[in-house]
Amino acid sequence: MTARSSVAFRHEDVARRLNRRSWLKTTTLLCGVAAAQVSSSSRAATAPLVEPDFRIRHGRIRQSIMGWTFNPMPTPELARHCKAIGLVAMEGIDAKHYPMIRELGLAVSLVGSHGFARGPFNPVHHEECERSLREGIDLAVQVQCQNVITFTGMREPGISDEAGARNCVDLWKRVIGYAEARKVNLCLEHLNSRDDTHPMKGHPGYFGDHVDFCVDLIRRVDSPNMKLLFDIYHVQIMDGDVIRRLRQHQKVIAHVHTAGVPGRGELDDTQELNYPAIMRTLLELGYDGYVAQEFIPTWSDKVLALRHAAKVCDV
Repeated sequence: MTARSSVAFRHEDVARRLNRRSWLKTTTLLCGVAAAQVSSSSRAATAPLVEPDFRIRHGRIRQSIMGWTFNPMPTPELARHCKAIGLVAMEGIDAKHYPMIRELGLAVSLVGSHGFARGPFNPVHHEECERSLREGIDLAVQVQCQNVITFTGMREPGISDEAGARNCVDLWKRVIGYAEARKVNLCLEHLNSRDDTHPMKGHPGYFGDHVDFCVDLIRRVDSPNMKLLFDIYHVQIMDGDVIRRLRQHQKVIAHVHTAGVPGRGELDDTQELNYPAIMRTLLELGYDGYVAQEFIPTWSDKVLALRHAAKVCDV
């Protein structure tokens, strides 16, 4: 190699090193920008842009809220936010607040009764469940609410599923005539038994954990006032195929609950359900009952989360 060619080689080598260094520097910079964009997108996914003064515009879906999910926000404060957003009802709140929310022009969309743990699966609980359901029916009439919630209760040792199913149907048959006479529905809610991460995200051991099975129990009661509370969150976790099941069970659905899956959070793009499509299906089926927001807020601005959910369902 000549001296001239050696110098040229060294120059080319230096140029290659400089180019490589520039390439690495540029790539690092671009990666940093991309990472920032991804991070920004992730943040946007958990808190999408929502008009801070959004109010329900269409109102074809009658939206309510299950109040316990917004604890520890005081019920009067939550009621004022609901009214401002355009929700038309509340549930899952202490009955002492019913006069206050009705004065605001909000309805009571669902009346409580016995809890989900001590249900009619075990006949030991029948007296307690019957008394609670009858009291719930009377209260529903008083506040002009059409639906009272009921549950199967938890499985218990020594009671087979077949016996537990008979026990549930026997208890509801003892009460359903009272409900019919007062034009009130008993609404059976199924709950998922898969999620054990939080006491209100799932209920391991709950007997009525599959929606199709709950519909079977409802049909065994054989009354037009024995209905289904279709909780979209629980259906998705246990059975899926939400829209097809809405169509399949439309004749017995009297109430609907929402929440994001997984996690029971907001109805945003971090969860797997397409809520606008589900709401449009309800309208197509002629559903005119309430849809109660029952997600547990994770956003720092809980009221904004409620506005967002209201907008998603306002189809």
